[in-house]
Amino acid sequence: MDIELARTFLEIVRTGSFMASAQRLHITQTTVTARIQNLESQLGCRLFIRNRSGAKLTPDGERFAARASQLVQTWDAARRELPLPDDSDSVITLGAETSLWDPLMLDWLSALKDDAPNLALRVEVSEPETLHECLEQGVMDAALVHQPNYWPGLQIEQLLEEKLILVKTKEKSGPYVYVDWGPHFRQQHDAAYPEKARSRMNFTLGPLAIQHLLRNGGSGYFRTRVAQPYLDSGLLERVADAPEFSYPAYLVYPRVSETSKLDTVVESLHRAVAAEN
Repeated sequence: MDIELARTFLEIVRTGSFMASAQRLHITQTTVTARIQNLESQLGCRLFIRNRSGAKLTPDGERFAARASQLVQTWDAARRELPLPDDSDSVITLGAETSLWDPLMLDWLSALKDDAPNLALRVEVSEPETLHECLEQGVMDAALVHQPNYWPGLQIEQLLEEKLILVKTKEKSGPYVYVDWGPHFRQQHDAAYPEKARSRMNFTLGPLAIQHLLRNGGSGYFRTRVAQPYLDSGLLERVADAPEFSYPAYLVYPRVSETSKLDTVVESLHRAVAAEN
C-alpha cells in the first residue's frame, strides 16, 4: 500500500475534513478524495461518512486508524534509521516546545548521554501543533509540550507543575508586557486582568520578553524557574498579591512504538525531572 494513502487518511481523522486535510497536505481536495477511494478499494470497506459538517469515521475506519498510525510510524522509523550513524545502535527523534528546551530538554539529553551512550539523537524545537503532527504521523518518538492533544494511541504523562508568576524590574519602571503562554493561560489571565488583555507590548516568546523587561523595565508573567535567578540577584521582584497561573509540562509519546530504546528514553527523562526537583 502507498504510505501516502495512510498519511492522508490520518490527516482527515485529525482535521475532520477532506478540505482541511487537502490544505494541510498542500494538495487538491480531488486528490484527497481519490486517495481515500483507492484506500477503501484496497481494504474493501468504507472508512468515512461525509456530510456538511465534515468527515466522520465509520466503525471500520475507527478500527483502521490505529493500524494506519502504526504503518506510518514503521515506515518513517525505517527511513530515519537506515543507515545508522557510526557507533550507534538506534536513533530517536525528540521534540520540545520553545519554552521547554531550557532546562528540561537539556537535562534530558544529559541523562541520555549516560543512560544510552550509543543512541543517535535528532532533536527538534518547534510549535506545539507541529510537534503533535509529527507524533501522530510517526516521525517523532517523544515530545515535551504544555498542552497535549489527546490523540488515540498517544501516551500522555504530566512531568511537573510549573507556575507563571508576575514579576517586575526593581531599578526601572516600565509598562506591562503581555507574554502569550497559550490558550489556557490567556483564558485565566484575561479573566483576572481584563484591563491588561490588550497590552501595548505583546510577546509570544518568553526568553525574548524577559530580556526586553530586564533591559527596558516593566512587568509581566514568567515561568518560576526562569524568573528565580533574577529574583535571587535582585534584578526582578515579585508583585505582591498577584495571582499565580498553572503551567504544567507533559511528555507525549506513542503507546505502541517500533523504537526499541523508547522505554530507556522515557525513564531517563523521569530521572532527570526527579533530580531537578
